[in-house]
Amino acid sequence: MEKNLNHYMRSLHRDIGFFLIGFTIISCISGIVLIYRDTNFLKYDTVIEETFEPNLDEAELGKMLNIKDFKIQKVEGDSLYFQKGTYNITTGVARFTVKELPSFFSKINGLHKSKSKNITHWFTLTIGIMLLFLAISSLWMFKPKTELFRRGIYLTGAGVVVTIIILIII
Repeated sequence: MEKNLNHYMRSLHRDIGFFLIGFTIISCISGIVLIYRDTNFLKYDTVIEETFEPNLDEAELGKMLNIKDFKIQKVEGDSLYFQKGTYNITTGVARFTVKELPSFFSKINGLHKSKSKNITHWFTLTIGIMLLFLAISSLWMFKPKTELFRRGIYLTGAGVVVTIIILIII
């Protein structure tokens, strides 16, 4: 039985590992890009023009534009000026600039930040479960009484300890 379980785990580990290589590479790129989401790294300006109700006040306009810490900087005639654009209180037309990632990065980041209400969460949940399986099934790659297995257990423990220390520090 042990030989069958060992063989089965090794085969599953190998096949799932090969299957996940492409996704893991893309997910790593997405993670690296997400680290710099508070900067303009890889982002470009996009000018947006939307029409809202006329005569919106500052709070309503900020909410409609979905801009955090929205503030009117100056008023000239019918135009309200804010950090990223203008709003005409008579026509309701707002012109503003947003920073966006290229489409490819925007899409893979969307997968990376998937929420439970989004249909893609089933895909990302499945990938997460497969990655967890790979981590656990790696224990079947070596015989338990070998030096390599003991070394692997020590390195696994060290990885857990370092992660806990980092979580305590931050």
